[in-house]
This record gives sequence, C-alpha cells and structure tokens, in this order.
Amino acid sequence: MKASMETMQNKPGANTGFSRRMGTLDRILSELGRAAQVLDGSVRAGRPNPAGKPPVQAAGDLSPQEQKHAAGLMRVNHVGEICAQALYRGQALFCRDAAIQEVLHKAAAEEVDHLVWCKERLDELGSRPSLLNPFWYAGSFGLGVLAGRAGVAKNLGFMAETERQVEQHLDRHLRDLPPLDQRSRDVVTQMRNDEINHRNTAESRGAEILRLPIRLAMRAMSKVMTTTAYRI
Repeated sequence: MKASMETMQNKPGANTGFSRRMGTLDRILSELGRAAQVLDGSVRAGRPNPAGKPPVQAAGDLSPQEQKHAAGLMRVNHVGEICAQALYRGQALFCRDAAIQEVLHKAAAEEVDHLVWCKERLDELGSRPSLLNPFWYAGSFGLGVLAGRAGVAKNLGFMAETERQVEQHLDRHLRDLPPLDQRSRDVVTQMRNDEINHRNTAESRGAEILRLPIRLAMRAMSKVMTTTAYRI
C-alpha cells in the first residue's frame, strides 16, 4: 500500500497538495473583488495618516468657502488615487516580469494609503468622494491592461509619466490649498513624496520615455478628470 501511494505521488501531474497557481480567470475575479473593496471604501491603510489624529473641530479655522474649496481639491486627489490603484493593478495583471509585478503591486499598496487618507480628510471636511469613481476605476484599469501588454519598458514608462504628471498636479494643490488647512497639506505632501519615489523606481528599472502624443493625451485625460471630480 505504501509503495502504491508513493508511486501515485511521483506520477507527473499528480495532486500533491491543495495549493495551485492562479489562472487568468482567478486573477480577474480577484481584481473584481479588489475593485469592489476600493470603491466601497473597505480597504485599509498600511501606514498611519501623516496628518495625525483628527482634532475635535476637524475643519479647523477654515471659512465655509475655504472648507468647500479644500474638499474639492481633496476629492480630486481621492479620484486620482482611485485611478492610480486601478492603473497599477491593471498594469500588473498581464505583466510577465515577476520583479516588475512586485514594483507595481508595491506602488498600488502605497496608493491605497493615499486613498484612505484622502477619504478621511473628505470626511473631516464634511464632504464626499466623486460620484463617478466606478467610471474612473474602470477606465484606468483598462489603460493599465493596455500598458501592461506593451512590454516592460513601455509599462514602466507609463508608470513614470503618470507619476511625473501627478507630482505636478500635487505641487499645484499645495499652492492652492487654504493656508490654514495644514491637515490636507500634510497628506498631500506625503503623497507627493511617495509619487516621486514611484517615478524614480520606474526610471531606475528601465522606463522608456513615452512618445509626445501619448504624454499629451494622458495630460488631456487628467484635465478632464480633475475638472469633473472637483464638482461631482
């Protein structure tokens, strides 16, 4: 009996355990589950909020107009993190390079932190995320899949260019936020630092510079997103 069992275990293709490699369908279903968590706000940050614990009066000394403006900017940032989360997970889905997959998943995890921090600040300001978040997520995930199919250099190039444009966008927000809104400023500053690290990582791994028409198209799409998300 013992010899028979050993023979069965040594046969090619014999089931020797319960673990198995995830197939394409498994990964797609996993991404659908992840998308649901991101969109319903059930994801959790891995790092503490850089703004610290919220004060009793979370909006601070902001006037109603400043509070509304700060909320609009943080809603834009929240949408940006929805897009970044979807983009990087889409890029990783069909990437054949395990090391680059790890880079993308690590960046996506840090974008989850940003997502949670932006949502917390929106709550403090008495506001809400964009109503169009499912649309932004689906569109960004699709773009990520296309980038992932284009090869490692272009995939990393897309990541680097995305982060470069996000850095510029966050720089503008640091200038535009109300002077007394230090909590939002602390969150945006940490986000900007992380985005710089993501870009540097992509470039050090061999990111290819994208063609000008692609960069301009990305900038135009970002403009549509930021303008819409500020209000809706």
